[in-house]
Parts: sequence; structure tokens; C-alpha cells
Amino acid sequence: MIINPSEHDYRDVYKLMVGVIVPRPIAFVSTISADGIRNLAPFSFFTGISANPPVICFSPMVRGSDGTRKDTLLNIETVKEFVVNVVSEEFAEKMNICAAEFSPEVDEFEMSGLTPVASDLVKPARVKESLISMECRLIDIVEVSTKPLGGSLVIGEVLRFHVDDALIDNYKIDPDKLHAIGRMGGPTYTRTTDLFDMVRPKVGQIK
Repeated sequence: MIINPSEHDYRDVYKLMVGVIVPRPIAFVSTISADGIRNLAPFSFFTGISANPPVICFSPMVRGSDGTRKDTLLNIETVKEFVVNVVSEEFAEKMNICAAEFSPEVDEFEMSGLTPVASDLVKPARVKESLISMECRLIDIVEVSTKPLGGSLVIGEVLRFHVDDALIDNYKIDPDKLHAIGRMGGPTYTRTTDLFDMVRPKVGQIK
């Protein structure tokens, strides 16, 4: 099957993309508005792009329901700071509550029952239940599209990592203790419990 996206409804293209780009890690992003209202929302268009300095990016998409921009993006534009919290299976259901399209005056920490913890270097709070959090300062926002289900690329430098001591050994994270989850297509998520190793080959060893 060959699909030319320009010939199809953008909602169908979105369904195709989230089924093709899998599994996707979840950036559980905490922000704060200029008025001090806390916001917490998950985003699965998320990855790292640099280690020196450490830089990550995620994409808050324009709402398909009404074409408005998400509170997370508006807060980051104003405050220039955010926190990315890693989602473990233990609080997945509470994370999912934060995916609802709440109005800007709603505090998703309160709605979900998750616990805000003061960050060290940035204004937005961290999620206490998250075993790994990254305090970030905005580098840039690249606006790709303002159409419904269009997106912006938020790029931020990690100023501080918060990692549970039980997870880390010589900078390596134990996935069996982190219990991270990822997104598949539609309402489906995945666990990181079925793992296998492959050592990167050196050119001279390839036959």
C-alpha cells in the first residue's frame, strides 16, 4: 500500500504516524504559567538530541479538537523553563488523567493526585513519583505547523538530572527497576520488560 499524505485526511495521517513510530517514550512535562498555575501533561513525540550539552526535545501538537495550542507550550513560551519526568508503570493511570484537555486554570497535579516537588534550578515543579526527572531551560521553539494536529518542536537544555539512587550504577540506568512505559498506536502502551542485547559491531569485524 502506498499512501500520499497530501491525499488523505490529517487525522488519518496522525493515526498512521502513531502506529508507525513505535514504541515512543513519554515526556511527562511539568510547567508553570505566569500566574503560578501548575500544568502537567504527557507527550510521546519526544527524544534526546545532544549529550554535550545534554539537550532534549518534544512536540506539543495543536489540538485536533478545536485547533488551539496547548497550555504546556504557552507556559514554556512565557517562563522559558520546564521539567521532563519519566513515566513508570506504577503511576501510569495518574499520568493518563493529565492527558485530558483541562482548561488553563486547572492544576493537573491536583486532578491526578500526583505530588509536586520543588525543582532546584527552574520554576516548574518535579513529579515526586517519577524516578527520573530533568530540569530544563528552553533553547528554542520551532513552529512547524499551526494547523490542527500540527506541532512545534520544543528544544531544551537539561540543567539538572534527578535520578533515584536505586536505579543508577556508573551512569547506567537499570530498566528492570525503572519500569518505564511507552506509547504505541491509539490507547495502547508498552512495557520495557522483554529486552535483548546487541553489541554495536566494529567495521573490521563484519563479515
